[in-house]
Order: sequence, then C-alpha cells, then structure tokens
Amino acid sequence: MTTVRREAFGRMPPEEGGGEVEKFVLQSDSVRVEILSFGCIITTLETKDRDGQFSDIVLGFDTLEGYTRKHPFFGAVVGRVANRIANGKFSVDGKEYQLFINNGPNSLHGGAKGFDKVLWSTEVLPNGVRFFRLSPDGEEGYPGDLKVWVTYTLSGKELAINYQAQTSKTTPISLTNHSYFNLAGQGSRDVYDHEISIEADSYLPVDDTQIPTGEVAAVQGTGFDLRQPVELGKHLQKFHLNGFDHNFCLRQGQDRRLVARVFHPPTGRTMEVHTTQPGIQFYTGNFLDGSLKGKGGATYPKHSAFCLETQNWPDAVNKPHFPNALLHPGEEYNHTTWLVFNTA
Repeated sequence: MTTVRREAFGRMPPEEGGGEVEKFVLQSDSVRVEILSFGCIITTLETKDRDGQFSDIVLGFDTLEGYTRKHPFFGAVVGRVANRIANGKFSVDGKEYQLFINNGPNSLHGGAKGFDKVLWSTEVLPNGVRFFRLSPDGEEGYPGDLKVWVTYTLSGKELAINYQAQTSKTTPISLTNHSYFNLAGQGSRDVYDHEISIEADSYLPVDDTQIPTGEVAAVQGTGFDLRQPVELGKHLQKFHLNGFDHNFCLRQGQDRRLVARVFHPPTGRTMEVHTTQPGIQFYTGNFLDGSLKGKGGATYPKHSAFCLETQNWPDAVNKPHFPNALLHPGEEYNHTTWLVFNTA
C-alpha cells in the first residue's frame, strides 16, 4: 500500500515568475520518496538497511533555494536531451540547429534552462504523481512543441519512472533522472565500499570533452568490464581510473531488463536498475568538490555518490550508427526505468 501526500515546498523567485513549488511524498512499507514539481526533482529517497533502519540515500538540499541555484542536477529530470551533444549542433531534415553551449564546447542536459529548471503541472495518482509540461518550439534551440509526461509510481520496494513525449516537429529526445546515490546514506564520505555490476558487453570511449568518439568498445579485459561485481574503490585503484563518466551499451529491445546492481555490504542495502533504455551513464561524482552545502549541512566531496542514468547514447543525434534519437510527429516516446531497493 502506497500513500501519497502533497505539501508546499516554497515559491519560485519573482524573476523566475513566482509560482508555488509542491512536494509529493510517496511512501510504502519499505521506501519513502519526496519529489518536487520543480524539475521533477527527487529530493529525498529513504530505504531500509538490513536492521530495518531508514536512511536517505540521495544527495540534495533542504530548501528550494539550493535547487534554483547552480548545482550538478541533483535528483532532477534532464532534457530535452540528457548528456552531451557535440558542439551543441545537429541537423534534422537538412536543417542545422544550434543549441546553447554549457559544458566546454558542448551542450549538456538540455542547455541553459533545461527540464530540471522549470515548474511542471501535477496530477496525483493512487500510488504516485504525474508531471506534465509543454516545451515550446525553439526552447533552448530544439525544434517542435514537445508535450512531456513524467510519472513516478511507488509499489512496495520498487520506484518506477515513466517518460512519455509527443512532438509537432522531428526532434531529438532522451530523458533521464539525475539522482546521486550513496547507499551508506547521503553525506557519507565516498562510495568506495559499494559493489557494482553493469550488464554491458560494450561501452563508449570518449574524447577529452566527454563526447563519444564513435567507437563501440568491448569491455572485455578493461576497467570497464563490470559484468561481475567489483568493489568500486579497489577497482578504480587497480585500473588507475579517476572515476567513471561513461555510457554503457545495453542489450537492445523495448522490454524491461535488469541492467545494473549496487550492493553496500556494511548496511546490506541493494539497488537494482531495470530499464527499457539502450544505454546507462555510470558517473561517480568526479566533479563534486565539497563546495556545496547539502541536506543537514553535509558536504559532498568527489566520489561521494554515483549516478546510473538510463538514457539514449550520448551524441546519438550526430552518430547514425548509435540508437535512433529522433522523435517524429505522430510517434510516442515511451521509456520506463525501475529502481528496486532491497537488503542482502
């Protein structure tokens, strides 16, 4: 049985048009999650350890002000296109589009004011909440009026996030949630004692601006082979890695499949990621630097969290041999990701 509660969380600054930001609290016997109507942001996600004690396992802020200021997309839904587009450029039907450049020479996570920085309209469901917005033609340089629905539902130990979209003009789209997890509890120093596995035979090497080179490389015999669980800290040391910020290529198909699993031995917490998406970006918080003051006064240093962002492959709109990134009028974009929390 899931309960759903809504409450006021704050008001947008006048220069952002004011507007009431609501918080939706979804609670089952084993999971409690709080989600904002601003950016569809997951602000809190509490799960049980093996002794039945709840802890909040996502990074974030105590107040709306934290989320309206610059931050690394904590908990937010990012779009129209998650991840990077090379030089912020792409062509559709012979026409070139130029996006806002906000990450070195590239466009990242939708541009200057992506889906993470806007108010969504809301609808309460029996076991969750549905958010909706219309992204107008030309927003951040993207073509077409794009109708977007993001639905969070909680059922027992499973949080499902469904993304749907329809467009009036052909447009690239790739939506994901950008939560930062630490199964020891948010504010814990690092994630080195987490064990992770990712069901992927290949990954995408990147250039020095984090854009995929176009090669689809086998993980076999490399530090990117996570098909069997590895302890993160030891694995980074062994392969002399600064961290991960890479797309892992998943088995193609529209069906739900298990793609990643994380286990935290000290607390017994486990997290499984299931998805219909073709890729998952594994990111180990390499750019966190301890400068942000998070929930309860916590600071978030490098490697103090990980992200597992289910999505299309980065820069797919410019790489014809990558999975299709374009949504056409009359079609529906429809993907779901399920997070399953347990103890071992």
